[in-house]
Amino acid sequence: MRVDWLTVLGVVAVVVAAGVIAVKYASPQGANRILNVSYDPTRELYAAVDRAFVAEYRARSGITLDIKESHGGSGRQLRSVLDGSQRASVVSLALISDIDTLSKRGLVAADWQRRLPNHSVPYTSTIVFVVRKGNPKGVHDWADLIKSDVSVVTPNPRSSGNGQLSVLAAWGSVTTRGGGHAQAADYVRTLLRHVAVSDAGARSAGDSFTLARVGDVQLTWENEALREVTANKDELELVYPPVSILAEPAVAWVDANVTDAKTAGYAKAYLDYLFTDAGQEQVAQYGYRPFKPEILARHADRLPPLALFPIGAIAKDWADAREQFFGTNGILDAISAPPGAVSGT
Repeated sequence: MRVDWLTVLGVVAVVVAAGVIAVKYASPQGANRILNVSYDPTRELYAAVDRAFVAEYRARSGITLDIKESHGGSGRQLRSVLDGSQRASVVSLALISDIDTLSKRGLVAADWQRRLPNHSVPYTSTIVFVVRKGNPKGVHDWADLIKSDVSVVTPNPRSSGNGQLSVLAAWGSVTTRGGGHAQAADYVRTLLRHVAVSDAGARSAGDSFTLARVGDVQLTWENEALREVTANKDELELVYPPVSILAEPAVAWVDANVTDAKTAGYAKAYLDYLFTDAGQEQVAQYGYRPFKPEILARHADRLPPLALFPIGAIAKDWADAREQFFGTNGILDAISAPPGAVSGT
């Protein structure tokens, strides 16, 4: 009997793939295991944090923890925790409003921001520009993004925290410098028409810009910009616009998924580590801004002082910004334009 090995191999591949997906998205099982569901560009940071924390925790407790990571666009990661496809022990997401949403659905305690230092925000960041070497299109400020020959790369605000922050930063670049609501709406509408590609998350947007060489300027997290420019010194430059938004990524343990005291203790200890001096030093090394000013000051050569406006400058708070800008029939719905309307080099 002739065996169709291509068919057999195909079946095996499907089974193996299904197994990988099951491992990735199942509830974290096994002794001493926790799952951190995080946003897209934190891969390198949390790989380093996990190694350091596991060693530190083992030294003081004798227990070896197994920390699993999942990364993707913050909006998509949020939805996966809400629908249970990822049973996160802890979340480290791009926006305070992401965790507020989990709290409103009963997955995280209502007082989650009071359980850790600095309102559960271990580090801050902002949105900056990455341009081609020599900045051939002369991009220095937000108005330069809508020059006729400039095309932009930024993630989709429907799925990405980076994408939402790009919209909020663009809006605030108008209103915090004297412009009105109508002017801001016109500007962001025009900016969206200059978006050449709108990927699902920050990392895939970065790949489009750096590897596929799409677009003239990328709107991205400061830490992503630092990583990309370091890896491509002969091809890319970082540009700090005169004004941008203060981004406040937040963390929490997911109460509904850590119901036993032991796992809850592991999750809390893991997040506590981010606020220690050792954790804050790692945060800075990977291009995030520590909440501890003395540690941030030690890294001023890479993380210079910036003029950043808080979310309160354009909305009541992060929850209000989510509803006002990204809710059904919100500002984004009103001003959205299809990507690729303007082509650039």
